Amino acid sequence: MKALSIALDWTPNTNHSGFFVAQQQGFYAEVGLQVDIVSPQMDNYSTTPAKKLELGQVDFALCPFESVLSYRVKEAPFDAVAIATLFQEDLSAIVTLSESGLERPKDLDGRSYASYKARYEDAIVAAMVKNDGGKGELKLEYRDKLGIWETLLTKKADATWVFMNWEGIQAQNRGIALNAFLLSDFGIPYGYSPIIMAGKSAAAASTKEYRLFLEATRRGYLYAAEHPKETVALLAPLCSEQDGDIDLMQSQRYTAPFYGTSETWGLMEKERVLLFLNWLAENGLEKHRFSFEEIVWDLLRDPTK
Repeated sequence: MKALSIALDWTPNTNHSGFFVAQQQGFYAEVGLQVDIVSPQMDNYSTTPAKKLELGQVDFALCPFESVLSYRVKEAPFDAVAIATLFQEDLSAIVTLSESGLERPKDLDGRSYASYKARYEDAIVAAMVKNDGGKGELKLEYRDKLGIWETLLTKKADATWVFMNWEGIQAQNRGIALNAFLLSDFGIPYGYSPIIMAGKSAAAASTKEYRLFLEATRRGYLYAAEHPKETVALLAPLCSEQDGDIDLMQSQRYTAPFYGTSETWGLMEKERVLLFLNWLAENGLEKHRFSFEEIVWDLLRDPTK
């Protein structure tokens, strides 16, 4: 058995269904892999998934596409590449509580935003506010990552960034109304998130095993889409106590259509990636102009790799 590991971007949730299905249904084992799934609960998110990858603590990291760029341009660059995406569409949004009266991004001027402190995050949110006619002047707050959602719910922050298929579902289940601002509705061609990130040199040295990992993971996500009841039963014991009131079936049914098909799961379209890269450059958020081939390595579909 070849041992591999992946660091999750959050505590176990519907976004991660395919990994846990592949692990517990034996899909990884069938192709000779023993895969360890590392949750940020283990260290209270003191080290990000991407950092764990750079340090050699894991073989893969689940993170936003921007993390690939961030690790490529740091003072001591890491050869990060995106090797697959979980979703074919962006399921995230900037949200406020409906009762707050903050009904549009421009209303966030002068209000507090609970940030995860990702490299481009604050500038992206500020750009959304500007694109809606505001000044983009946010009061940024950096709190414990795993507690950011509760920060919004307890009104200690006015807005934050969430996944609508998880926190959005939880809010519905709690009877909490949200205002959700989609980046695409305000002129921001956001890329893919989350993506599976790997080190290029490591991927080149273990191409066969990495491809087998992706194939088994794809099988896990397709199984999750076709067998929601079984997937929910498998996922429920893994979720954190604070997520106990989420209707997992509702979340799974909401999410499944975005996994894609056996042909499209994991696929990142060149045009869409370049659109986001160009937007970052045009808005002064990234000086380096990456080519698609530099930062995306499609191991599933390129037989030459």
